[in-house]
Amino acid sequence: MTDVLRRGRASLAFSFFAQGATFALLVTRIPAIQDRYGVSDALLPAFLAAVPILAGVGSVTTEQLVKRIRPSRLLRWSQPVVLLALLGVGSGDRLVELAVALGAFGLAVGALDASMNMLGVSLQRTYGRSIMLGFHATYSLGGIVGASLAWVGAHWHLSLFVSYLPVVLVLLPAAFVGSRWYVDGGAASGLEADADTGGNVDGEAGKGQGESAALVFRLLLPLCLVMTFAYIGDSTVSNWSAKYLQDVLGSSEQLATVPYNVYMVMTLVGRAVGDFGVRRFGAVAVVRLGAVVAALGFAVVAVAPGAWVGMLGFTLLGLGLCVLVPQTFAAAGRLFPGASDAAIARLNIFNYVGFLIGSPLVGALGDAWNYRGAMLVPMVLVLATLGYARSFAPEPDRYGDGHERPRTADVGRGSNGL
Repeated sequence: MTDVLRRGRASLAFSFFAQGATFALLVTRIPAIQDRYGVSDALLPAFLAAVPILAGVGSVTTEQLVKRIRPSRLLRWSQPVVLLALLGVGSGDRLVELAVALGAFGLAVGALDASMNMLGVSLQRTYGRSIMLGFHATYSLGGIVGASLAWVGAHWHLSLFVSYLPVVLVLLPAAFVGSRWYVDGGAASGLEADADTGGNVDGEAGKGQGESAALVFRLLLPLCLVMTFAYIGDSTVSNWSAKYLQDVLGSSEQLATVPYNVYMVMTLVGRAVGDFGVRRFGAVAVVRLGAVVAALGFAVVAVAPGAWVGMLGFTLLGLGLCVLVPQTFAAAGRLFPGASDAAIARLNIFNYVGFLIGSPLVGALGDAWNYRGAMLVPMVLVLATLGYARSFAPEPDRYGDGHERPRTADVGRGSNGL
């Protein structure tokens, strides 16, 4: 590989790391944010829900922007906005200031998540081997570092601004410098245009706009569902692991803080070795194994007689869930090789859909039924991923252009694989 690609890979990995640290610093200090601004328990869910909703809007907007602006440029400017919005959250003292800061954070993070994964998929295509899990491993590492820094701030009773300022002062210039070496893949055409030019199995001129949009959605739907199920599982762990361990399994308050950290460490471990598994056994096998391990983790959590067995369940969840999201983005890039940027932006929306569904779903089931039974619902959803595993499989080159095509490409014979 050339030095250009190596620098592009390293700079993008740093971007993933920075975003993992930034997001962890926000979500792990929610109680402090609530105290600083006097946000009531009744109002807090509205603030928390606004971030993923606006992130979805940012991702939709990114799908349109990449038709005219390179993903590297979107990433170069969205990451500083996210960092400055984090600092804004720590520096205000009125609710309206919190709303503005979280609004900017949500919109920018949607563009950031989408553009990062666009560049990751295009780099993986250029490398010709699996590297996406490695990028997400650096995100997990950033999350661990961010959560650790948040613990330090809480332990020493530092204000949010004092906690956030050193991190922003380090990451902001580093992100700007690193952005010089981002590598674009150049696949920024719209999905509808891609389907229009290649979606007709009989080789006719093309389909109507509505029919093409339906075709695109049908092809992308399995991956959208997998993304949703994965984030329902992830949000279950992040929002309910501490409460579950303490209230259901009878752990101490101190021990109840451990499962999420264990989960994050296991996502780092699983993603660090996951690319080797994809290269050796293929994406379908890795996705199937991840789904089975994650479902086993939920089952262990649901039947655990005590805290330490429950901890084993959350460990398995980290190892299983960690491979699903990176491979879903990679599969979208293979499914629409001529419009991967737009496909990833659209798929990224279901990241936030899963996050919005997961926590309220488990909470409502836990209150109406019991929390052990509630853990079985994400288990069933993760197992449903097995039914969509074939969507992750490339097939041998039948097109004579040296590129692999996904199995779903059989619906068409166009130059872009549709």
